[in-house]
Amino acid sequence: MMNYIKRFVFFLLVMIMVPLLSFASEPIVIGLPLPLSGKQTEDGRMMKDSFEMAGKTINQQGGINGRPLRLVYADDQGKESTGEQIVKELVESAKAVMLVGGHTSAPTYAMAKVADNLDVPFLVCTASADRITQKRWKNIYRLNPPVSEYTKGLEDFWMKNLKPKSMSIIYENSMFGINGATYMMGFCQENGIDIRSTVGYSSERTDLAYFRSILALQVEDPPDLIYMVSRLDDGAALVKAIREVKIDAVLCGGAGGFTSQEFIKRAGKASDRLLTATLWSHQLPYPGAKAYYDRFLQVYSYPPDYHGAEAYSALLVAADALKRAESLISKNIREALNKTLMLTPFGPVKFYFYEDFERQNTIRTLVLQIINGTFEVIWPLDVASARFVLPDR
Repeated sequence: MMNYIKRFVFFLLVMIMVPLLSFASEPIVIGLPLPLSGKQTEDGRMMKDSFEMAGKTINQQGGINGRPLRLVYADDQGKESTGEQIVKELVESAKAVMLVGGHTSAPTYAMAKVADNLDVPFLVCTASADRITQKRWKNIYRLNPPVSEYTKGLEDFWMKNLKPKSMSIIYENSMFGINGATYMMGFCQENGIDIRSTVGYSSERTDLAYFRSILALQVEDPPDLIYMVSRLDDGAALVKAIREVKIDAVLCGGAGGFTSQEFIKRAGKASDRLLTATLWSHQLPYPGAKAYYDRFLQVYSYPPDYHGAEAYSALLVAADALKRAESLISKNIREALNKTLMLTPFGPVKFYFYEDFERQNTIRTLVLQIINGTFEVIWPLDVASARFVLPDR
């Protein structure tokens, strides 16, 4: 009789433990909205590759408290309407406990609004329009700085070295472009820099003839600097057009499409000695920065820029928060994100409330110059890999 009771108790324990063990090993889903088709595919691919690298590392180190991390991707196509729909699919169908990603500002803004309405934490890692973290949306966090901070390092370099007296601003007609151009106009006004012209262009047009037609004013009265807010395709075409019409000005990009090796490949010799703001370089002394860059290059055979470092680091931040969260309900995930303080390959991460921004990380920005087909850090001087080379004028 005693043996029977023991066997019965053992059977009950097994019946109780099996579903618990099964639940403990059930994957935790993070949704990753990215532009995997359309004009921003290059950046989307780099971000996805970086997420994959980070996801493998996290799972090799035990996942989220013993549970594997499952990454579910969704293609926003760089469109607002698509972005809204895929957030619902990631949350309601894929059962994502949080979202990480967001590349282009307009669709990310739309996705952020839906995510907040659905009460799902969303860690934005690339989309830069200021207002994404200015809407009092309690679920929206951002790893990268807002676009109004992208050029802080570039501005510092200008004022201490070039001391420009005039500038022309050329920008794509998008949330990203308009935000960047508007901020730069304010900077010029505050510092007594004459704005020779501001030219918005359609990002759907990337042919040289179109860009030559909007550069007429620059040829007749060239400024000291031409500042551009562009993506990859249009940025490369714009720089080639400027070189073709021989405008005598220093060319400067506002990050975006000017920071990848693909830009140098597409723009060719026209890219030489161009300056650009950037948020990251593998030459920075952050723990894991060089290791991430080297591993990425080894696995995928192309070099990552800041878009990749943002994605890689954002997933590490998300995993860290999920490990610390009391549970996987949104309230507890937010509480963990609010207490984040970590050093990543992208740099230090802490979510601040300052000015009109909420749950916003902030970092020091850099200046790159393309010298003989290679990106070199030229500013700040304490992390510089090369000295500034004055462009031929």
